[in-house]
Amino acid sequence: MVHKLWRQYPQVQKELTQLQPYLLKAIKLPNQRIHVKITQLLSAGGKLLRPGFFYLFSEFGDHRDETQLRAGAAALELLHVATLIHDDVIDRSPLRRGVATIQTDYGQRNAIYAGDYLFTVYFNEVLKASSNHDVLQLQIDSMQAILTGELDQMNLNYRLDVSEEEYFNEIKGKTAELFKLSCHQGTTLAGASQEVVDLSGQIGLTIGQAYQIIDDILDYDGDSTRTKKPVLEDLKSGVYSLPLILALQQAPKAFKALLAKKQDMTDDDVREVQRLVIENHGVELAKDRAADYTNRALKLIGQLPDQPVRQNIEQLTRWLLTRNQ
Repeated sequence: MVHKLWRQYPQVQKELTQLQPYLLKAIKLPNQRIHVKITQLLSAGGKLLRPGFFYLFSEFGDHRDETQLRAGAAALELLHVATLIHDDVIDRSPLRRGVATIQTDYGQRNAIYAGDYLFTVYFNEVLKASSNHDVLQLQIDSMQAILTGELDQMNLNYRLDVSEEEYFNEIKGKTAELFKLSCHQGTTLAGASQEVVDLSGQIGLTIGQAYQIIDDILDYDGDSTRTKKPVLEDLKSGVYSLPLILALQQAPKAFKALLAKKQDMTDDDVREVQRLVIENHGVELAKDRAADYTNRALKLIGQLPDQPVRQNIEQLTRWLLTRNQ
């Protein structure tokens, strides 16, 4: 079942409802145990935001081929899920979307192979969507940016002096690039004007940055029963997100002893870091940054052609700022 947020957008809800069985059919793994885990992940209540934005932006084009668009939307979700599977290995995450991760049930080796397999399915769907060289090159460039962002994270781990600029550069590749690709490809495959295509990429990048900030805020200020993942699971791995970075700027000495424990931090230590981040205004300041990026996105959205879909994109972008999961 498609996430309830899409009820406000009946056309996109219909397209995403049709996309889900298409995604499951695209997975043809002979290993039934891994096949079942991947299909569980694809069916486990993800919001399908990237395909959703893709479909919304496709409404600015005049050449909507539903078969090509479905393949393009599927490619985006497959790329996203492949990176999630690999993230779970790196972070040793026990849960994803409320269910046990592949690496929890079948080990890191099989999880890595499963993620790699999804990359091949992703490329297959990309070719179904378009054989245009520029479209393929954009997919390659985006994938490189995403993977480079993940690799850049390694240089920031356990550093107490990570700057906001470094954080934003890292999330640009890690998260925002896929939002950029989603919006850009939606307009491209539907034949929108070059001006709208270029603008859609800028909008997607800015929305993606706001989205990641909120995601990081929910690690400190959220409910794991709603987010369907353990709170602050990255902290022991040395991944310091914006709320902690901003709180460290306010009171570095308060965190020094706790963070020095690194992977030896206890659950009580993690909860204490969470408390200190909130106490030292890390969450509050991060919300200001999220609002800033959301407002930037809304200004860009206002430059899109004056069509009903523009209001839908604006409404969805505002929702991202206030979400609690």
